[in-house]
Amino acid sequence: MRSEITKDFNYDVEAIRSDFPILNINVHGKPLVYLDNAATTQKPTVVLEALEKYYRQSNSNIHRGVHYLSQVATKEYDDARKTVQNFLGAKHFEEIIFTRGTTESINLVASSWGKKNLNAGDEVLISNMEHHSNIVPWQLICEERGAKLKVIPISDAGEIIFEEFEKLLSNRTKIVSIVHVSNSIGTINPIKDIINKAHEFGIPVLIDAAQSVQHLKVNVQELDCEFMAISGHKIFGPTGIGALYAKKEILEKMPPYHGGGDMIESVSFEKTTYNELPFKFEAGTPNIAGAIGFAVAINYIENIGLDKIANYEHSLLDYGTKLLADIDSLRIIGTAKNKTSILSFVLQDIHPHDIGTILDMDGVAVRTGQHCTEPLMCRFNIPATTRASIAFYNKKEELDVLAKSIKNVIRIFR
Repeated sequence: MRSEITKDFNYDVEAIRSDFPILNINVHGKPLVYLDNAATTQKPTVVLEALEKYYRQSNSNIHRGVHYLSQVATKEYDDARKTVQNFLGAKHFEEIIFTRGTTESINLVASSWGKKNLNAGDEVLISNMEHHSNIVPWQLICEERGAKLKVIPISDAGEIIFEEFEKLLSNRTKIVSIVHVSNSIGTINPIKDIINKAHEFGIPVLIDAAQSVQHLKVNVQELDCEFMAISGHKIFGPTGIGALYAKKEILEKMPPYHGGGDMIESVSFEKTTYNELPFKFEAGTPNIAGAIGFAVAINYIENIGLDKIANYEHSLLDYGTKLLADIDSLRIIGTAKNKTSILSFVLQDIHPHDIGTILDMDGVAVRTGQHCTEPLMCRFNIPATTRASIAFYNKKEELDVLAKSIKNVIRIFR
C-alpha cells in the first residue's frame, strides 16, 4: 500500500483508492460502497501513519516543556497551524484557531464575538439551508442578548433568493453567518457576492465551509470574509479537530471563549491577563495528534490537486444525477445550477430509513434523515431524505450499484 503521493500524480481513482484501507472491506458480504462522505470522510494511510507516529515517537504536551519530546511535539503542532493557514490563504499565523471542528468554531464566534457586539434589537442573518450548528448557537446568543434571528429564503431548486437577502440587510444586521455548501442538498452559495453585499453595509460575514474546502479551492483573503469555520474529519483528517479563521484585528478585540491553561499570560486571585493570539482561544491541552493528522490530510488533497478533485467529482455528480433521474418515483431534492457532489432524494411512499436499511444490505452506505437541517426539510415539506454524498475516491461503478440497489428497494415495496 502506497504511503505517499507526489505532485505530478496523474488522477487515477484506483491508485487513490489504494490509499484508503477501509474501502477494501466487505459489508454483509458485499464490497463497501461508501457514499456518506458529507457526514465524515475516510482517512488515507498517510493520515493513519501520522497519528501512530506521533503517539509512538513524539507524544508530549506542547508549549510548556523544555525537554526533547515537548519541543518536537510543539514544532509539529505549530507546523500544522501553518499548513492550515496556507491552505485557507490566511495572512497571519495568529488568525488560525484550532477547535474541535466547525460546530465549536461557530459557537466560539457566537459566544465571544456575540457577547461583545450584539445588543437588544440587533439582527443576525442566516439562510434557510443552514446546518443546526449554524442555527442553534445564534439562537442562544440572540436569546441572551435580546437580538433577533432573520432567515434568508431559498427557491424550490435550493438556491438563495438573492433579492430577498438584499432586502433583509439593514443597519440592524450585525453579522451574516452562512453556509458555503449545503450538507443536505449540495448547493454552492455565491458567497463572494454575499460578502460584498454585506460589506456595503459594514456587516461582517462568517462562512461555514465544512462542506466546501474538500471540494473547492478557498482563499479567505480573496473572499475577504471575517470568519471561516472548517472541520478536519470532512477533509479526510481525524475527528475532533477543526479550525476557525478570523481576521486578526477582530480576534484581538474578542474575549476568551474558554478559560484554563495556555490561554493565560498571568493568573492571580485578583486578576488574570490573557495570552497572545492564537493561544488566547485554545485553553487546555489541545488535540495535538488531531492537528498533525489534519495537516497531513490537507497536504494529501493538495498534492492530488483540488482542481482535479473538483473536475472528477463533478463528472461523478453528472453521472449519478442522470442515473437517479431515470428511476421512476424518485425525486432529487436540491437542483441548484451550482452544486457539489451530493445526491439527496426521496422515493414516493418509502421512508428514507427503510431505503437506507435495504441499501446497507447491498453494501451501500448512505445517510438517511434530516441531516441536521430540519428547517430545510420543512421548506421542502418532506420528513427526511436519503443522501448519497460523493468523494474523489468514489467511482462510476459504485453509482451503478447505488442505482441498482434503489431499484431493488422499489421492487420490494411495490
